[in-house]
Parts: sequence; structure tokens; C-alpha cells
Amino acid sequence: MAAAGGRAGRYLNQLEGYRAFIPEPLPPVPRIAYDDEILMLLSEADRALGRLDGSTDALPNFDLFVFMYVRREAALSSQIEGTQASLVDLLEFEAQAAEPERPVDVVEIANYVSAMNYGLERLDKLPVSLRLIREIHQRLLSGVRGSERTPGEFRRSQNWIGPPGSSLAQATYVPPPVQEMKDALGKWEAFIHDQQPMPALIKIGLAHAQFETIHPFLDGNGRVGRLLITFLLVENRILVRPLLYLSYFFKQHRHSYYELLQAIRDEGEWEVWLRFFLRGVAEVAKEATGTARRIVAMREEHRSMITANLGRGAGKGLTFLERLYFQPIVNVNTVMQITNLSFARANDLVGQFQTLGLLRETTGRRRNRVFSYEPYVAFFREDSI
Repeated sequence: MAAAGGRAGRYLNQLEGYRAFIPEPLPPVPRIAYDDEILMLLSEADRALGRLDGSTDALPNFDLFVFMYVRREAALSSQIEGTQASLVDLLEFEAQAAEPERPVDVVEIANYVSAMNYGLERLDKLPVSLRLIREIHQRLLSGVRGSERTPGEFRRSQNWIGPPGSSLAQATYVPPPVQEMKDALGKWEAFIHDQQPMPALIKIGLAHAQFETIHPFLDGNGRVGRLLITFLLVENRILVRPLLYLSYFFKQHRHSYYELLQAIRDEGEWEVWLRFFLRGVAEVAKEATGTARRIVAMREEHRSMITANLGRGAGKGLTFLERLYFQPIVNVNTVMQITNLSFARANDLVGQFQTLGLLRETTGRRRNRVFSYEPYVAFFREDSI
């Protein structure tokens, strides 16, 4: 560990007997060394993001793509913090088809979706700022585990990172004490609004790592920090639409993610972190571009199947199909509401979709059955990527 005066900050002994990290403000000094590898990765990430934005122009409604990507991100980001619920659990919850024993974990993911959507809407009137961060945090922790830990407020006491049950003295990492935290947050906010020239992806990578180092909340820092990446991409107009979510990459490489953040603090290894971050941006953007193209092709294939096989019922079938992109888990009563059909005819339509391979029954029950638009949901399952 650096004792004092490190590139990213210094550890200071506290009267209580532990050492806390005091970060240096951004940008780092010495400044980032733009070697050939970083320049290559930066160029690749920029190109991948441009292709992602362009590929969604072909979508008949890009919201049908964003809808599921936001939910997958919510599930994965929450899972990084120990939440056990899955994307399908969330979809069933939103369709009011969730099993009663899973509500707490699922509500945590639903809160993440709410916080993401709220933040994206607020960007029209409020820039990424400490105020917006507090508002996001309030929504994230409302009514779930951690709700007793001052949602929407920066911490007023020392926190730490370490194994369950560890004390401050045993912590893996101790963020800055409260007064130093406040100072670091003010400088962090000044950095993200600084107009000095810097590649936007570099700036966002630095800002995310610094936010995790400051760790300003008693709970939810990781989730808020990952949300900030998307907000900053949209605010800087790197993406016109909120289509890049890095939690899948961070979850895949969780050990490296935490190890590299700590290496910044201990060794000032900003460049090593940025290479990792840029690789993640490029990889996830390419995956999302491929998914967007496959969704367009699948949608056209399924529309053709319905038109060719449902005869005079094709109109209702196409209406139902479009709704499945926003509600991919349904029951017959939901189909009645979507199509204005009687229960018997809605049930027949569900049966036709099953025959075509568009719906799969998920409960195994004869009554109160639930159906999944499986070809679509499969694009977003973690094990299918």
C-alpha cells in the first residue's frame, strides 16, 4: 500500500486505529499516459458505440430494445451486490405472476429499473450532479434492504469494504472519512463538468472509478456507480439512446473489476483500469449491436409467421406480438386486455402462439397459467450471451 502522496491518493491513520484512503482530485497527476494500447482501445470502443447507435436506427421502435436491456442491467447490477433474483423473476413480478417467496430481491431489481428510468428523464432538466445522484439513490433503496441506511443522503459516518463481519481494522478498503468525503465529492462534481479537453470515455472511466473510491453512501454505491456510466454516456451524447450497460462485463470479470479499482488506490494504476474499462465498453457495445440486429430479424420472421398462419385473426395476433416486446410474460387475462378478445378467444390465440413456438407455458399448471415469449427473452438471458 502507498503510505502517502500516491498518484491516486494517500492512506491516513485515524485516531480510532484504522487507515482511510484520501483520494487526490481528478484528473490524475501525472496525467493519463495515452500509449498505443489505450489509443487503440479507445478507437475500438468509439467505433463500437457508433455502430450500436446506428444499428438501433433500424429498429421499428427502439424502446422495445431498451425495455429489456434496462431490465437485464438491473438484474445483473443487483446480482453483483448479492441479489438472488433474475431477469425472469423481474418480468414475472411486473406481470404480477411472481412467486410470493421472491418479493424482496425482485423489488430491489424493480427499484433499479425505476432509478434508471427516472435518471434518464431527469437528464432533460438536470445534469449529472450530486443532487441527481442523491435522487437516484433515494429511488434505488426505497422499501428494500438498505432502506434504513439513509436513502438519498450521503453518509454521516465511516463505512468500509470487507468480508462479512469484518471490522474497520480488518477492512479490505476504508473510504475517506466524512469531511474528506464531502471535499472529494465536490471535486468529483467539478471534474465531470470541467470543459478541459479529454476523451469522453476516458473521463467516464475515471469518474466511475473515483466515485467507487469515494463510496459516499452507506449502501448502494456499486449500483449507483454503474448507473452513472449510462447517465454520463447519454449526457455527453456518446449514445443518443441509453443502450450500453456494463454490469454483464463487470459481473463476468468481477475479481478483476474490484482488483483494478484497488490497484488505482494502492499503486495509481489508472491506465490499467482504463484499458479494462475500454475493453468492456467495446465488448458490450458489440454484443448489444448483434442483439439489436437479431431482434429486428426475429420480429419480421414472427410477423410473417402470424400473417401466414392465423388467417383473419392475424390482426389481433400482430397486436399481441408487439405488446410482447414490452410485456414478454403474460397470462390469458392479460391477452384479453391487450386484444379486447373474450377469454375463450384469447385462450385460443395463446394456443396458436404456442403452436408456432412463440410462447412457452412456464408454470406447469392447468389453471392460472403463465406464458413467456421465449424467443425474445432468450436473447437477454445471461447464459445465452
